[in-house]
Amino acid sequence: MIKVAIEGAMNALDGDGPRAINARKAFDGLETLDGAGWVNLPMDYTKTSQSIKDASAKISDSSDALVVIGVGGSYLGARAAIEFIKSPNYNALPKSSPDIYFAGLNLSGEYLEQVATLIGERDFSVNVVSKSGSTLETAIALRFFKELLLKRYGPDGTKDRIYVTTDGGSPFDAMAAHDGYCRFEIPHGVGGRYSVLTAVGLLPCAVAGIDIDDMMRGALEEMETGIDDACLYASARQALYRQGKNVEILSCFEPAFCSMGQWWKQLFGESEGKAVRGIFPAYADYTADLHSLGQYIQQGERMLMETFVTFNQPRSALTIPCGPEHDDNLGELSGMSLDAVNRAASEAVKKAHIDGGVPVIELYVPDMSAKSFGTLAYFFQRACAVSALLSGVNPFGQPGVEAYKKNLLATLEQIKVE
Repeated sequence: MIKVAIEGAMNALDGDGPRAINARKAFDGLETLDGAGWVNLPMDYTKTSQSIKDASAKISDSSDALVVIGVGGSYLGARAAIEFIKSPNYNALPKSSPDIYFAGLNLSGEYLEQVATLIGERDFSVNVVSKSGSTLETAIALRFFKELLLKRYGPDGTKDRIYVTTDGGSPFDAMAAHDGYCRFEIPHGVGGRYSVLTAVGLLPCAVAGIDIDDMMRGALEEMETGIDDACLYASARQALYRQGKNVEILSCFEPAFCSMGQWWKQLFGESEGKAVRGIFPAYADYTADLHSLGQYIQQGERMLMETFVTFNQPRSALTIPCGPEHDDNLGELSGMSLDAVNRAASEAVKKAHIDGGVPVIELYVPDMSAKSFGTLAYFFQRACAVSALLSGVNPFGQPGVEAYKKNLLATLEQIKVE
């Protein structure tokens, strides 16, 4: 379970603060909304688990690399999980599982060329992920890598190397049916940013050698026992928002959490940023960002709240080297574990920010395992949905995202005319 502490935020709250906000009532109405299909995913997992594992085994047996094509929720969750559970340096480390590359998250030709160069002459497969099946970035990247597959393996070989994850009835679903590609359907009522615990996230994770059963066990436990802490986090955020704290910085002292911070930004930004309201989500990677954003957080405008993510068990036991050859005035730290230094830095930063007028919420996570990732993903999804409902907006749907897409299509039509 995730444990939530709000002591560092209490000075900014009136009266009973978050406990005075009826988050449980908001949660009780959640499942009636279109878009809440993710709520029961941990219980429904066994319906699709074997097909995901079978596809993963096929990819791993035939390929040295997998290209995951998608943007937003179609790739952020998988990338977050792989870096959280394995490493931000996953592709560079020795391993028996395929490298995982991500494409379709931008419109840069240079980026696509470089991914192709990294794959080189190695065997590879593609997992294209799009709920709508009509996202421009995704469609362009698919064309590029499909052409590479056809040149290398021909039509018959390509058929066994493209895996499609999409909504039933989407253009990609029709393409997969016509061309004979392996298909995974995104469950009804599950939006992209809430889809990491479906085949969207689970297939790439399984290919990376992650125990997806363990991941979903964590999600199921959080679903069954974690509602109070999720509601406490949601209501604390909203209580602080009512005090004028309209920017939340999620921060962590482990680099492996960085991509999860990016996933969190989309989850909360698209769910809450509507009707001219919502907390702006930002992420800080400590200690690195203390040397860039630290000054502003400490003494800039006081519209900030901060949420620290802390792991109870470190993954590394590395210690600071000892010996007279190290003439660097760090003698008193010789032999100390890096984890102890990192925790001391966290406590120092937390105290400084609280003293500087930044309310702090703390989330305590058991470790950086597959199970803890599932726990944390479900915790954030539930807390996010409840927080959005408390602010008076529907957490599902993202109508504002369509504005740039319409403008882009109009601009492209104009270019074609010219």
